[in-house]
Amino acid sequence: MRILEYFQQIYILNLPQRQDRRQEMDEQLRGIGLSLQIPGVRLFEAVRPDSPGNFPSIGARGCFLSHLGMLRDAVSQNFERILIFEDDLNFVPDFNERMTDVIATLKGEDWSMFYGSYAMEPPPQPIAGKALIQIKSTDSIRNSDFVSFRGPAIRQTVSYLETLMSRPAGDPAGGPMHVDGAYGRLRYEFPSIKTMLAAPPLGYQRSSRTDIHPLRWFDRTPVVRQTIGLLRKLRNKK
Repeated sequence: MRILEYFQQIYILNLPQRQDRRQEMDEQLRGIGLSLQIPGVRLFEAVRPDSPGNFPSIGARGCFLSHLGMLRDAVSQNFERILIFEDDLNFVPDFNERMTDVIATLKGEDWSMFYGSYAMEPPPQPIAGKALIQIKSTDSIRNSDFVSFRGPAIRQTVSYLETLMSRPAGDPAGGPMHVDGAYGRLRYEFPSIKTMLAAPPLGYQRSSRTDIHPLRWFDRTPVVRQTIGLLRKLRNKK
């Protein structure tokens, strides 16, 4: 339970209709000694809007609003350190051992954001003997399925996301966009937001039917969709 000795809340983002992802996420949590049923781990209901509004898609808007909702909740609870896991996250086999080192390092750093799972080009190179690396504010990070915030950065991120959402699409100053892009723009505009990465990553995105982008034909066809779902489960267990 060391992870919950440091982080005050772990949010698990899940759409109510995605029971498949909820069950798979619970399996992942149990593999690292947690579960959806213990205090400190909260299943957070994701938003599924009726229209994209000014966002690129319905899914992009829903993901953005969902992350904003979790951050707003953290502010209302006066949390100082939170973790956000999206429900398609898988943990690496040595997660517990490495996460212990990550937490020990974070305790000694004045950090604002931490990514445990991400995609970067080129990928960052691990440093021997180091659990974390610090990245520049100009470095581009994709994915937001394993991200953490600390201290004033929580309120600052809420304010920034609300500002983006209030602008029209395509606004040169930044408007509605995918949430991982919003986090990247936040870091770029505020270089004081010290961001750390686990290198190599502590998790990765599980193969699963998307809720963000338009479904491909095999996820829209009932019988084929079931077969693809089984194949994904086999792939994720490897």
